[in-house]
Amino acid sequence: MVGGGQGALIGGVHRIAARMDGRFDLVAGAFSSQAERNRATARELGVDEARCYANYQALLNGEAEHEEGAEVVAIVTPNHLHFPAALACLEAGMHVVCEKPMTLSVDEAQRLAEAVRASGKRFVLMHNYVGYPLVQHARELVARGDLGCIRSVQVEYVQEWLSEAPGPDNRQAAWRLNPARAGAAGCLGDIGVHAFHLAQFISGQRVSEVSAELFSAVTGRELDDNVHALLRFADGARGMLWASQTAPGFENALSIRVVGEKASLRWAQESPNELFFAPLDGPAQRLTRRDDRLGADIARGIRIPGGHPEGYLEAFANLYQAMSDGLDGDIVSPWLPGVEDGVDGMRFIAATLASSRAAGAWTPLQTTEGEP
Repeated sequence: MVGGGQGALIGGVHRIAARMDGRFDLVAGAFSSQAERNRATARELGVDEARCYANYQALLNGEAEHEEGAEVVAIVTPNHLHFPAALACLEAGMHVVCEKPMTLSVDEAQRLAEAVRASGKRFVLMHNYVGYPLVQHARELVARGDLGCIRSVQVEYVQEWLSEAPGPDNRQAAWRLNPARAGAAGCLGDIGVHAFHLAQFISGQRVSEVSAELFSAVTGRELDDNVHALLRFADGARGMLWASQTAPGFENALSIRVVGEKASLRWAQESPNELFFAPLDGPAQRLTRRDDRLGADIARGIRIPGGHPEGYLEAFANLYQAMSDGLDGDIVSPWLPGVEDGVDGMRFIAATLASSRAAGAWTPLQTTEGEP
């Protein structure tokens, strides 16, 4: 693991998720740039001190010489380190799990995609919300035509935790509000890109243009903490995306509604074990997370019987489970987010920033010549 030292939320989540199904062991890490915190994290996690490294390059060099060196690296650092660390890991022959946003620019994202293809290694981008079984079932309902032609996609990701200026000891906020570490996008890169990915994942359509306004509700903040965007999809659907980190009363309110000509569906991350499907002129149906009612591929990610709630950690674990299946050569999960999802995400971020600077002008998500 690169990053994820003491006090870092997402590193701990990755560690639990990776070990939930007994597929991975944590054997080495460069957990923090602060030497004592790095060593303390290794001791806390039971990692051999000899395999606790000062930085990711030292980790790659050390593990290359180890008789049973690490095979997969999870990158859970602030955003500015995602690209150089991932690139170095791929060039060293490692499989990679990387937090989002994948890079700080479209150019970096495209370079990383080229590196993934050249390396032949697996690259998983941690869009964890697609790991929920009912999100995957929603995608399946759309794909098999149960909603008919998709007309509208409405997606929100709303939080309250940055409604006020954070205190000096809030390490999570410190780097997310710093352009040098977070990049040019604040709320947009932190949670807006999750909403974007979920909209494309369930609808099966790609966003082609965006008209957006970004702003900071808290005075003096350098990066956006609110995103309002209109979306045009390549296959004709329209949509709206709202992301905010300054909305009192909302904890982690990611939700989506997809409307088709024959039916609609809605799902909310804070109630992840139910999905509502509403056909035209018929009563809404409440679908629950049951392994005997979902497709076999989806049911693989269900660990306990219906009625026993599963949630956030299990969604992360489903991505690690699917990656492990692919590495073993048994099952390749087509839904697993990869480097191309990261390229899409960076194109969305770039277009949204450009649109906001142009007073909301409709702005296309640029593609490389020859790409779909």
